[in-house]
Amino acid sequence: MAIANVNPTRMELTRLKKRLVTARRGHKLLKDKRDELMKQFLEIVRENKTLRERVEQNLKKVYDSFLVASALMSKPVLEQSLMFPKRLVEAEMKTKNIMSVNVPVFIADTKIEDIYPYGFFETSGELDASVRSLGEILPDLLLLAEKEKSAQLLAAEIEKTRRRVNALEYVLIPQLSDKIKFIKMKLDENERSTTTRLMKVKDMMMQQRLKEIVN
Repeated sequence: MAIANVNPTRMELTRLKKRLVTARRGHKLLKDKRDELMKQFLEIVRENKTLRERVEQNLKKVYDSFLVASALMSKPVLEQSLMFPKRLVEAEMKTKNIMSVNVPVFIADTKIEDIYPYGFFETSGELDASVRSLGEILPDLLLLAEKEKSAQLLAAEIEKTRRRVNALEYVLIPQLSDKIKFIKMKLDENERSTTTRLMKVKDMMMQQRLKEIVN
């Protein structure tokens, strides 16, 4: 700590005390922010875990149906049936503020009416089920992407806030406290020295006066 470079004056002491008050207030605010971010982060992680399990379970059903369809249909017919999608889904991204962190919100038209890009003459029912299931999963997939990105952004903000809290708690606040203590000690020492000198001067003046009276 650069205590040796501190100017031990009352003006510097006042300035450091103000900085210490500000640092402590900022430390408390950052700790509150960190705790609230952690609360929001854990809530999103729990939602993400539940959503991911549901999506993975539904995707497994889609893959199973598609494997059966692949076994029942010839490869050229299957490829031709899925070559030209019937619907184009466009997703719009907006943002939502969580404790000064802008997290994404995906908005898209995910209606699944009339989504089959093929006729039903040469295709199997398993392919229909697979395509319909994929259409039904799409909203959950968008929501899962939203939750995972939000969790990633919140985790980065939590880490940044944690570093700031630690810097204030273990570096800046102790440094300011030590500097204030050093200045107070120096001022007290100077005050004692001044008092001692004054007492000596007073004593010398009294002795001089006594000499004058005696003479």
